[in-house]
Amino acid sequence: MTVKEVISQIEQQIAMPQAEDFDNVGLLCGRLDRNVSGILVCHDALENVVEEAIEKNCNLIVCFHPVIFSGLKKITGKNYVERAVLAAIENKIAVYAIHTAFDNDFFGVNAGICNYLGLKNLQILQPKKSNLKQLSVYVPADFSEKVKEALLNAGAGSIGFYDECSFTIKGAGTFRPKEGSDPFSGTKNVRENADENMISVIFESYKQNAVVAAMKEAHPYEEVAHQIYQLENENRYSGLGMSAEFENEMSEEEFLALIKNKFDLRIIKHTDLNQKKIKRVGVLGGSGASGILAAMAKGCDAYITGDLKYHDYFLAEGRMLLCDIGHYESEQLVSEQIFQILSQKFSTFAVFKSSEKTNPVNYF
Repeated sequence: MTVKEVISQIEQQIAMPQAEDFDNVGLLCGRLDRNVSGILVCHDALENVVEEAIEKNCNLIVCFHPVIFSGLKKITGKNYVERAVLAAIENKIAVYAIHTAFDNDFFGVNAGICNYLGLKNLQILQPKKSNLKQLSVYVPADFSEKVKEALLNAGAGSIGFYDECSFTIKGAGTFRPKEGSDPFSGTKNVRENADENMISVIFESYKQNAVVAAMKEAHPYEEVAHQIYQLENENRYSGLGMSAEFENEMSEEEFLALIKNKFDLRIIKHTDLNQKKIKRVGVLGGSGASGILAAMAKGCDAYITGDLKYHDYFLAEGRMLLCDIGHYESEQLVSEQIFQILSQKFSTFAVFKSSEKTNPVNYF
């Protein structure tokens, strides 16, 4: 199996186009046509991880954070990024990053935190907006099922936990083939009346090329009458952070003790305790100050994240317990999540989880 084929399988599970615009996800270095000898899953593809990949005979590293985040003008080995990239290239190792594509995935980073803590009723904290579109296409009645099947097979009609969703309206269409046309039915220069159906499906924006191509391939008409609308609907199944609930409420002290124990933390930075019960919790793995107000709006009693700055703590105003458990610490489950996904998908070669420490933060 080639790197390209492995990536195709990964992207069926994790949609890379849902990554944030600032991010650098996907294949960072390496050839798509090279056969995969093994996969090493890691948090950060640093030089020590590349060395581990060499030892384990893995020529594909699947990492969470992209080691190349901004542009590289030179690769001379003068810093940790260049050394890692240089080592990967010299040893013919491909590096593939998933980062915010997995952050925004309904079953990704934040779902992992919620499930680990035993939280239920998971909801996206900051749903993505305007990444949904609707296609309406007019089809001869006899070809409706064929066109609809093509659209659904191309990925249209998926809404959350449902797929193969569509809506069909019966109607009548008119058209007149002009000189130069090659009509499927009708006579040139004569208006034709046809029994047609309008088929409507919703799809995520990044699927548009595939959906339109499938529609045109299955449709019998020379000119396919269709419209594509940009929707303002929030996508409740894609976005940053999550809110969820404990089955039973607990005290603030019990909550802090729980997350300290579960995540094996030395310290937790948090706001004042106000003797409130904790039931609904917001989570955002990594740098999550951007989700504080959204968590408050969702009625969260506590919020777990990392990388909060001094002034961020004031935003809670005593209404919500803010907990900064650290950037790496809040994402520490990710490697295991990715490892489980890949282990289930690939059985013809070895998949390993890195044992190398890449968290640069230490506590005294």
